[in-house]
Amino acid sequence: MKKYAIGVDVGGSGIKAAPVDLKTGEFAAERYRIPTPENASPVEIAGIIKELVEHFEPKKNTPVGVSFPAPILGGVVPFIANLSQEWAGMNAQELLVTELGRPVTVINDADAAGYGEVRYGAAKGAKGTVLVLTLGTGIGSALVSHGHLVPNTEMGHILLPNGMEAEHYASSGVREKEELEYEEWAQRLQVVFDTYEQLFSPDVFIVGGGVSKKHKKFVPLIETRAPIIPAELRNAAGIVGAASLAWEAANEA
Repeated sequence: MKKYAIGVDVGGSGIKAAPVDLKTGEFAAERYRIPTPENASPVEIAGIIKELVEHFEPKKNTPVGVSFPAPILGGVVPFIANLSQEWAGMNAQELLVTELGRPVTVINDADAAGYGEVRYGAAKGAKGTVLVLTLGTGIGSALVSHGHLVPNTEMGHILLPNGMEAEHYASSGVREKEELEYEEWAQRLQVVFDTYEQLFSPDVFIVGGGVSKKHKKFVPLIETRAPIIPAELRNAAGIVGAASLAWEAANEA
């Protein structure tokens, strides 16, 4: 009997979903996407998520994992940047369980993508501690230790020895804004990775984000004890990770 869950990835421009075969981590049907209405209310977003899920006609007890662009504390969104401020302080998980009438788990988007990479992607089978970093406008992070997610890490905000936040010093967005050559950027990333190694001693780093496609231009220039491996799942990671975490939460319950 195959294990399935549905993963949903909520973003500022679009909301995407797909059923995931949890044995392989592959989509069991083609991904379905609906554009995110500008400044949509939580009730509107919940309605879109319900439409996306019902598109796949899942069984009543099929769990749903929702990758969400904010920290999640016990299902609650403490603050929000890229969606309506009505989400701030709201229990997103309760709202979605009520709307969908099925088990729902809401996860921070970086955590979902990172967990997907650990379970099914670049770090599949890795032992010990895995630190997943998304190099984009900022620096997103996910920390998985011995298969267990440590949620809501915000490593982009860690202060470096130079007094700057990591993402203000060395994100891919900073590289583009300051027009840094890859060699210059790698020097900044070296400071970031040195700091993370001192604090967390990971056994492997996974680097994601759009720039990870060009990993050969900068990763070999960074010297670390732990290997640095490019992400594999790319845009599927959030959906896959959310589905996997939802299945685990539903079966633990």
